Amino acid sequence: MKVFGLDGYKHGWVAVWIEGGEGGICFFKSINALLSHPHARAMIDIPIGLPECGNRACDLEARRMLEKNRNRVFTGARRGLLTFEKYEQANLWGRQHGAGVSRQLFSLIPKIAQVDGFIDAQRQATLRETHPELVFLRLNRGCSLPSKKLREGIEVRRRLIRREGISGVDDWMDRQRFGTGAKADDVLDACAAAVAARDWTHRVPKEPKTDARGLKMEIWY
Repeated sequence: MKVFGLDGYKHGWVAVWIEGGEGGICFFKSINALLSHPHARAMIDIPIGLPECGNRACDLEARRMLEKNRNRVFTGARRGLLTFEKYEQANLWGRQHGAGVSRQLFSLIPKIAQVDGFIDAQRQATLRETHPELVFLRLNRGCSLPSKKLREGIEVRRRLIRREGISGVDDWMDRQRFGTGAKADDVLDACAAAVAARDWTHRVPKEPKTDARGLKMEIWY
């Protein structure tokens, strides 16, 4: 059973697949490329299921789980934001509809829009949302991890991924990503997403709500 984990980077998506004891990495320009790669399931680090206003319950619960590292989960993703090209306009609209918009969230708008245009309730059966920080928290037995911006944080995550049987991670991080524009933490996050797709056992909330398009607002980890 082949599964994929996807994480965004500046040129598209880092895609890690695992099947049994094997695995590999590839780089997609668009989420549509996933259709050319047969798989049983995929997990992606991007919001799926967008409310009209307010915050998603899955984001708030994820932040509670991460405790002191709660800021690693962005809140405030709403479908109305997808129409804005300038931060100031998006932030003004956000304030009028529940909460302002962080610049980090705004930088994700193109990829959120891309996935929102791709996904529907039928496709969500096999393509679902994950958050790597929740995956790494689970793999680290509930203990918080150093920031992935620090070398220590990168190495802890690398060891956790190797422990999950993904031996190719060292080659992907140390060789195959060079020249693609992907960073080391992009590869690690894609690996974590692939682990979530393989394990398929944990999500928040337990009973997710759906948005206006019938998409479940949930995070698997």
